[in-house]
Amino acid sequence: MKIGAMYPGTFDPITNGHYDLVRRACRLFDRVVIAIAANPGKAPMFSLDERVALAEAVLDDLDHVEVRGYEGLTVEFARTHGLDVMLRGLRAVSDFEYEFQLATMSRQLNEQVETVFLTPTEKYAYISSGLVREIAMLGGDVSKFVHPRVEAELCKRRQSMRGGERG
Repeated sequence: MKIGAMYPGTFDPITNGHYDLVRRACRLFDRVVIAIAANPGKAPMFSLDERVALAEAVLDDLDHVEVRGYEGLTVEFARTHGLDVMLRGLRAVSDFEYEFQLATMSRQLNEQVETVFLTPTEKYAYISSGLVREIAMLGGDVSKFVHPRVEAELCKRRQSMRGGERG
């Protein structure tokens, strides 16, 4: 039986922690779809198209991985694309309550999709997209946390924001 999994999120930006989780998921599932949510309510730094392009560049070396942007309900995306499993990462105990709530609600909306939790490799347990964005915008070194392509895009974004402040 072939099992397809989706890893939904905003990925603003995709981090080495995300990459690690996807790499490990490739060993467990026949197909892994990175489902990048438009999520305009979060006011992402990068547009949906930019986030998709960055994820495609970062994940290019992994087999059986697709990257797709989407709007709407995550469980509807899963149903439309024939995906049986929703992957979620748990970095710390503090993530569990929110993730448990999401998993329970998802099951109420579509009981055919199971949620599977993966914990990060220890060296990535503290990385979050929000922290990476903040460090990058303050001029810090994010090279340990993201792919070089993502680092370059964060640097460009920082420069463009700084240039806008002068005007």
